[in-house]
Order: sequence, then C-alpha cells, then structure tokens
Amino acid sequence: MAVPARSTAYAAGAARPVTPVAIAARELARLVQQAEAGSVGSGLGQEWLAQLRECRDLVAGIDPYLERCTTPESPDLQALARHTREVDWATGPGAGHLEQEMLSGHVEGQLLKMLIHLTRAQRVLEIGMFTGYSALAMAEALGPDGRVVACEIDEYVAGIARECLSASQAGHKVSVRMGPALETLAQAARAGERFDLVFVDADKGGYSGYLNAVLELDLLSPHGVVCVDNTLMQGQPYLDRSPTPNGEDIAAFNREVAGDPRVEQVLVPLRDGLTLIRRVDR
Repeated sequence: MAVPARSTAYAAGAARPVTPVAIAARELARLVQQAEAGSVGSGLGQEWLAQLRECRDLVAGIDPYLERCTTPESPDLQALARHTREVDWATGPGAGHLEQEMLSGHVEGQLLKMLIHLTRAQRVLEIGMFTGYSALAMAEALGPDGRVVACEIDEYVAGIARECLSASQAGHKVSVRMGPALETLAQAARAGERFDLVFVDADKGGYSGYLNAVLELDLLSPHGVVCVDNTLMQGQPYLDRSPTPNGEDIAAFNREVAGDPRVEQVLVPLRDGLTLIRRVDR
C-alpha cells in the first residue's frame, strides 16, 4: 500500500496522488496557485523552495532508480552503448538527423527481453534499428533458433550496428535488411514470414503505415505483440502548446490506435513512452 508523502486532506471521492509523477504534479499545482496569488513573498519563500526541491527529486530520481532496480545489461550491450556514446553525432555523417539519444537503452532493452521471455517469441521484427542496441537485447533473449529481422534505411548506423553485432555473442541471430521498411515488410509478407514480436522505433510519420502493414499483410502471429516506442514524445501529444512535426505525428498515431477496433493497447510511461498493442479482431 502506498504511503502519502505528507498528511493532506482530500475532497470526498477524490483520489489521492500515489505515483511519483502524480505527487509532483500535485505539489507543482499548489506552487503555481501560490505564485499566481502572489503569496510566495509573504513568508512562504523557504517552504516554497523546499516543495520545489521535493518535486525535482521525485521526478529526477525515477530513471536512475529504474536503472538500479533493473537486471544489469550484458557486457555486449554495455559495449554497444559505449560505442554509440563515442560516435561524433554532432559533426559526423549522421549530423542533423541522428543522435545518441535514439539508443533504446538499458531499462527499455530489458523490458523487450522480458516480453520475449513472456511471449516465448522466436521470430522478431524490428522497424528502425539505429546502432543495434534493441536488436541485440532481443537477440540475447531468444532461444538458439530465434531470429531478429531488423529493418534499417541508414547505411551509416547500419554499419555501426553490424560492427557491434559481429563482436557480440548473440549478434548472429540478427538479420539486417536495408531499404524502406514498407518495402521490406511487403517482401516478408510475400515470403510468408510472421513475427511473434514487432518493435517499431523509426520515423514517427511512418508509424501508422508500419502498424497497418503489419496487420493488413498478416505479419503478426496469432498471439503476437507490437511494441511502439516514443509514444509520449516528450509530452507533446498532451501538452497545450505547439508541437513539433514529430509530436503531431505521434499524437495522430495515438488517436488512430485508440480508435482502431482491430487492436487493444496500453501506453506504458517508460522513458519516452512505449505502447504495447495486440490484435483482437481474430
């Protein structure tokens, strides 16, 4: 049972905030109200600052705590992440459209591994590979006959991924397919391929097309799961302000998925949002 951070009275029927984000939001709302009322300077300065620090610590501590409480990444994944950090993304070949932050990372990689174990997946499709962290994480969770088909369009990051995968123990389970993902999906469908888990982390404007292709081309196995990354997109889909093009694309995708009778889904607030989708119309 959750324990409140401080004793507070709540209106009848009102739910008490119990998650770190909800508690921080409550405190920030209180501080905004005080600031708007002009009461910050009337002896409340130190209390106001203490509440701000509490909000900061609640939010800032989440990701590091998740890291500490999650099974450590393998030496191969550590090496791949380190290699990615050492790349010159600011002025190198990927400057302007690629960045280190595109790496899935430790906690999300471990979640993907856990999903593979839980679903007993053997065939995995990845749309958007970047430097190969998520592909390698999923490959490590697969059995000896399991395979990851990774779609990538950028030759530069594909080269980095191949280098890291070739130096890893599970990298041989990953097959990299270059070219526009929709063409790769069509080829896979013609070959009769089906996948137990699909991970989408590519151009945000293409998300709807990728999900539709997976469903309409019958690429998803009967009990398969689709995982779509970045579906919170830095909060842009729900903030009342002008979003970036990526924010608009994700907001549109989320609306489409929420209204799609073919599927059911849950948006998990891990990192920048991860939506898990399964087909229900069959």
